[in-house]
Amino acid sequence: MENILQFFLMFPILGFLISVLMPEKREKLISGIAFATVFTQFLGIVIFCIIWILNDSPDLNLKEITIFSTSHYEFFIDFYFDRITAVYLFVGALLTSMITTYSRYYLHREKGYKRFFTTVLFFFFGYNITILSGNFETLFIGWEIIGISSFLLIAFYRERYLPVKNAFKVFSIYRIGDVGLLLTMWASHHLFHENITFMKLNNYELVNEHLQNHSLIGVFIALCLACAAAAKSAQIPFSSWLPRAMEGPTPSSAIFYGSLSVHLGVFLMLRTFPFWEHQTSMRFAIGLMGLTTSIMSSLMARVQSSIKSQVAYSSISQIGIIFIEIALGLEVLALFHFAGNAFLRTYQLLVSPSVVSYLIREQFYTFQPKEVKRNVFFPRKIQNTLYVLALKEFKLEAFLNIVLWRPLKIIGKSLDFLNIKRVYFFFIPLFALGTIAYQFKEKVPSELTSLLPEIFAGIGLVFVFKSFSERKSPFLAWILIVMNHFWIALAIVFNEHVTIGEIVFYLAGIIVSGSIGYLALLKLKQLEKRILISQYLGHVYEHPKFAFFFLLATLGITGFPITSTFIGEDLLFSHISSNQVVLAFFVASSFVVSGIAGIRIYARLFLGPHVKTYHELPYQSS
Repeated sequence: MENILQFFLMFPILGFLISVLMPEKREKLISGIAFATVFTQFLGIVIFCIIWILNDSPDLNLKEITIFSTSHYEFFIDFYFDRITAVYLFVGALLTSMITTYSRYYLHREKGYKRFFTTVLFFFFGYNITILSGNFETLFIGWEIIGISSFLLIAFYRERYLPVKNAFKVFSIYRIGDVGLLLTMWASHHLFHENITFMKLNNYELVNEHLQNHSLIGVFIALCLACAAAAKSAQIPFSSWLPRAMEGPTPSSAIFYGSLSVHLGVFLMLRTFPFWEHQTSMRFAIGLMGLTTSIMSSLMARVQSSIKSQVAYSSISQIGIIFIEIALGLEVLALFHFAGNAFLRTYQLLVSPSVVSYLIREQFYTFQPKEVKRNVFFPRKIQNTLYVLALKEFKLEAFLNIVLWRPLKIIGKSLDFLNIKRVYFFFIPLFALGTIAYQFKEKVPSELTSLLPEIFAGIGLVFVFKSFSERKSPFLAWILIVMNHFWIALAIVFNEHVTIGEIVFYLAGIIVSGSIGYLALLKLKQLEKRILISQYLGHVYEHPKFAFFFLLATLGITGFPITSTFIGEDLLFSHISSNQVVLAFFVASSFVVSGIAGIRIYARLFLGPHVKTYHELPYQSS
């Protein structure tokens, strides 16, 4: 039965590729392909689950293919199937088939009809990879696909400012979750000395044997997993992004942020529960996070003026309760709760336009003010305080801005001295000196050699900070992202057992993607004369081909699984020793911030309302 698992990925990717090749105007054909793909997948899952149950529901594991292997490291694709997988696959296929049916009529004659269905199929492919994943590396592939699909669907109405801005915000939060997964993979390599599979994580004796002597690493991994799950499932303090994600079409809001994508944090906690179930402090922390989220979100849901925001915060509140159930070890109850919440929120979002229309008419003709009743348990002053806090969403977005985004911008602005000339004439020679130091590292004092990796990785992190805050030249921002990867490679090469072949494998994707992106920028500048990233320019309408190639290049330099860089990232992390926590943090932060900075360049140049640049205006007053 294990060999059948791979077919659950073939249907979505085939449907996606066929949909991409379809002409834009063939609406019935495009939507028909999407529905046929998802519904065939659904029937296959139902039949497979019936046979699986009749065979006593064994845990299935399939090691599909080894992509890269060295004497100390192996990157392989692994699939795993158990009751968690069965529930998530069933719910995902059923809801996606319902959404594709609904969208055939809801989006009729909408601009971007084909773009919507191809993106949904791409999301469905990533969702199935995530749910079927048998190790962290395979899960991370699907995790990244879902992240970029979310960005594209929230920014579906790309001629508007607010959807594009909110899409970028949501993608930025997703990248924070990526830090947790990257550090989890790094720490698990050192804890288990292998690319651990989820089937092996279910072996209590194996996990307990490793955790007895490395309890601190175990706590660190559990914290990273909780961070990734909280960011993906909009738990405190990341709850504010979910209502912003509702800027996309109603069907995408239903499938992403009402039912499937928002429950992936729950899936991650369920999948890794055997690892942290004996860490009492972590179970208490996760339960407390869920309880806090549930209370705050229920209050916020009551004061929202938008029905989508109400549904979003209600869903977050229920997901908080599911986290409590997981912390208590109630796996079956959590799975039932997930399925119920997913179906309910999908239904609420799909009928919300009709419900709002009905309530407006009903209120217009039969409006009656509610009687204000005195609450003995909550005095008026406390009620007003909670109302204002809920109305301001407990300042969660302001908190994230103060803790995360403002420091990045402040650091970036303090680096205004970094321009293209200084990068070329100072940092490139400095990089050359670093490579020379590597050639003669045996003659360099050991005290200095031990510090060089952190110094070089710190320089790379400074580069992406500057790229993130750059508001003028897209060329400078792009070059800084590319050079960041070279500084990371130079930092890692000083560690033991790193070969030049591994560094070349990592940098190959960066060189190709960086070159394509830079050529696209040059061509765009020739056509538009002047391009800045201080605002959204919306050039996708005039230059859709350049927008597509630049998006692919952006995904390439940010470690998306389309080049060797994606595997190279995990490969480089395997060379960071367990006592190099600062270096691991610098490298993980560089990967994450570079991804945010790259998508920011793409969004500023090609998305948003089209704005004529200064040189094109026919008249400028003095």
